[in-house]
Amino acid sequence: MRFGFCIFILLSFFVCAQDMLLYLRNSDIITRAKIQYGEDGHQRIKNWLTFIDESMDKSEWQKIHLVNSFFNKNIQYKTDEALWNQKDYWATPLESLGVGMGDCEDYVIAKYFTLIALGIPEEKVRLMYVRQRTVNQPHMVLIYIEKPNQIPFVLGNFNTKLLPANKRTDLTPIYSFNGQGLWLAKSKGLGNKVKNSRGVSAWNTMLERIEQGELAPANTDKKGIKSYVSNF
Repeated sequence: MRFGFCIFILLSFFVCAQDMLLYLRNSDIITRAKIQYGEDGHQRIKNWLTFIDESMDKSEWQKIHLVNSFFNKNIQYKTDEALWNQKDYWATPLESLGVGMGDCEDYVIAKYFTLIALGIPEEKVRLMYVRQRTVNQPHMVLIYIEKPNQIPFVLGNFNTKLLPANKRTDLTPIYSFNGQGLWLAKSKGLGNKVKNSRGVSAWNTMLERIEQGELAPANTDKKGIKSYVSNF
C-alpha cells in the first residue's frame, strides 16, 4: 500500500455510494464479471447480492457484525503488487469478490458500500487510515460511529474482532473520510473536519471506474500463476 497518495480529498462532484450500488448491481456488469473472473468469482458476487437482500431487515448492529464477518471470510489478503501488479490499486467490490482477494483498502471499500446499501447512514461510517503498530505499517480500517461524539467501532481485517477504537491499542489513527468529507484524526478516532479541500484521489478514481462499468482484466504471468492487471 503506497502511503504517499494517502492524503485523499473528495471531489465536489462526488457521486454518493448508493448511486454506485446501482452500477455494481447492473446485470451487464455482473455478466462480464463472470466472463472475467470465472464461475467461482461470479458465485461470490451473487452470494454478496443475496447477502445484501437477506440482511435488509436486520438491526443496524447486526448489519455491522454481518458485513464485517462476510468480507473477512470471502476475501483473502493479497497485496496490490502481487494481485494487480501495481503499488496502489483500489479495487471495486466486484473486482475484490471476483478474484476473492484484496488488501486492507479493498476490504474497507467493500464493507463501506455494503453498509450503505443496507441503509446505514453515511455519516456513521468512515474509511480510516491508521498505523498498525504491531508491524509498524500504514493500514486502513472502517469505523462505525453508533452515536455522535461516541468512540467508534473498528471493522478490520488484520484483527477481525469488532471492537471500540479505544480497545484497539495496536492502531494509531491518522485521518478518516467518507462521501461527506475528510477528518484529521484525534485520539478517539473522530477528528476535526477539513473544510474547502479539493484534489484527486484513488477513491474518486475507483468511483469513476464503477460508474463506467470497468473491471480489471485477468492475466497469467510467466510462472502460470493467475494475477490481475489494471489498465488504469
